[in-house]
Amino acid sequence: MLHHIELWVPDLPRAVREWGWLLGRLGCHPYQEWEHGRSWRLGPTYLVVEQSPAMSAAGHDRMRPGLNHLAFHAGPPALVDALAAEAPAHGWRPLFADRYPHAGGPEHHAAYLANTDGFEVELVASEAHTPANPHQLR
Repeated sequence: MLHHIELWVPDLPRAVREWGWLLGRLGCHPYQEWEHGRSWRLGPTYLVVEQSPAMSAAGHDRMRPGLNHLAFHAGPPALVDALAAEAPAHGWRPLFADRYPHAGGPEHHAAYLANTDGFEVELVASEAHTPANPHQLR
């Protein structure tokens, strides 16, 4: 359903490190690269991070009107657990750690993470989702 998502970021190199790690682990591949941005693609959908010269203010606040978080199918629970464990080394901090992995409810296995710029992701476990990239399972 989605064609692409574009996130404006205050620091492109940092965003490339943080988002690039996460999206790569989720099976996305580098797609586009230009002076102010990068993108990663999986199937017909891609995600863009851009440090646009047209930005009027720095800083994302997921608690304000607008985007709160992006939720991704992340594969089996073991992969979600591995991503949650690796995330802090890649600029992502856990949210709701005291309720991990069921912060979304007793039947919902997910990791909630926020990056340096305050963007939140939800990595949802799904036995039906098979990783597109065999390196995801390491």
